[in-house]
Amino acid sequence: MNFVFDLDGTICFKGVPVSTRINETLKELEEAGHTVIFASARPIRDLLPVLDEYFHQHTLIGGNGALISKKGKITYARSFSLDQIEYIKKLITEHKATYLIDGEWDYSYTGSAAHPILQNLDPQKRAANISLTDHPSIVKVLILSAEDKDGLLQKLSDLDVVIHMHGGEDVIDISPTGIHKLAAMQRLTGDYVAFGNDANDIQLFKGACRSIMIGRHAELSAYADESISLEEDYEEKIIQKLRELSEEYRVIEV
Repeated sequence: MNFVFDLDGTICFKGVPVSTRINETLKELEEAGHTVIFASARPIRDLLPVLDEYFHQHTLIGGNGALISKKGKITYARSFSLDQIEYIKKLITEHKATYLIDGEWDYSYTGSAAHPILQNLDPQKRAANISLTDHPSIVKVLILSAEDKDGLLQKLSDLDVVIHMHGGEDVIDISPTGIHKLAAMQRLTGDYVAFGNDANDIQLFKGACRSIMIGRHAELSAYADESISLEEDYEEKIIQKLRELSEEYRVIEV
């Protein structure tokens, strides 16, 4: 069976890398004949610092499905059209917006040096902060601040793009249309078990043969088959669930 894992808030917490305990259990899954895949909102370069190096060559889905990496190389990227990018640039200028914009690997950042998003932005300096005009293609745009943000949102609605609001951080998240983790999985494999914790896992859960929600999210819970609370030793609960599912979906040798 394929096991697909979101990262932040699912198997790693507060920006800390996946623990040794969970890493060892993921390896146990593989020893039992299962396949381990990671699917995150992070771009590929920012998945690597929270994953054990053992998993860097595995199949990685980044940018909520905009990027796919296999054996250490990006094999698929879904980017904005040139017209869309020109319009977004125009809005950025008009509204004096600050941003984090991702290409396939490098990025452009104009936000505050104190913005919390920097905690997870390329901590191992694998990429470069380049000029917006130097990206061959752009796969994700985060608007961090702007004058008349409501007006900016209204103008963005004229584009055929996916827009999410991260309320806690007051960030506008813009992706090309049709981008979600399920679309990436449909390019890769068949049945899968999904672990996730947030609204960006809804489509992934919809396509899963089994879905496990970590913590509590009102929207996601409608699509979860079961959940694991973030109380007491929640890592042990996750590990026990993985072992239980590994046995349930064990590969039977003929």
